[in-house]
Amino acid sequence: MANADPPSERIAKRLARAGLASRRGAEAMIAEGRVAVNGKVIDSPALNVTAADRIAVDGRPLGAPEPLRLWRYHKPAGVVTSARDEKGRPTVFAQLPPDMPRVVSIGRLDLTSEGLLLLTNDGDLKRRLELPSTGWMRKYRVRARGAPSDESLEPLRRGVTIDGERFQPMSLRIDRQQGGNVWLTVGIREGRNREVRRALESVGLVVNRLIRTSYGPFLLGDLAPGAVEEVRPKVLQDQLGLRR
Repeated sequence: MANADPPSERIAKRLARAGLASRRGAEAMIAEGRVAVNGKVIDSPALNVTAADRIAVDGRPLGAPEPLRLWRYHKPAGVVTSARDEKGRPTVFAQLPPDMPRVVSIGRLDLTSEGLLLLTNDGDLKRRLELPSTGWMRKYRVRARGAPSDESLEPLRRGVTIDGERFQPMSLRIDRQQGGNVWLTVGIREGRNREVRRALESVGLVVNRLIRTSYGPFLLGDLAPGAVEEVRPKVLQDQLGLRR
């Protein structure tokens, strides 16, 4: 009986599993001519590789895939969710402990937003958990200027179109009115750019504080601002069904 072919996977996925970048980022690296397979520079991600292939990035051999890891990070306001910032503002990744491996963020929080940001060393997991089809609820505590009635929020519960962009129905609860501000609990499933702020603005509310409290089954809890904590492998297996 002939031996079965060794398992293979797309080169971009292999790079993502090594923690170098997301799949999209890996495809950009390939297009830039930074990736070689078996000594030959490639320019297309339409290539399957196996464990027997020799892969190099920027002339350096690619190591074996690292075990998948996930961290909870409490992003403070005023920190940018990017590796570099052209304006010289502090970034999430510059704030992390020096013994952290290279990580990428799952989703983003804008400059003035705070709260839970998930970090992973696996670009493939990043892509998977950002897809709308994952269906994970992201919850926020939001303070906004205004005094809404429950009825005034109903359009957002049904889903709205803003500047030609369709926002899926979101959950909203008025927690308390505090002077000229209202505190809300908001839940969304897609995470479009500035989705919560833009949706609330469409019903006359101006957000002045936004704190993400959960992303799917992962909670901010009592994690202090700026603190980072790794999710235990057993929890990853239970919540994501992962076996690495």
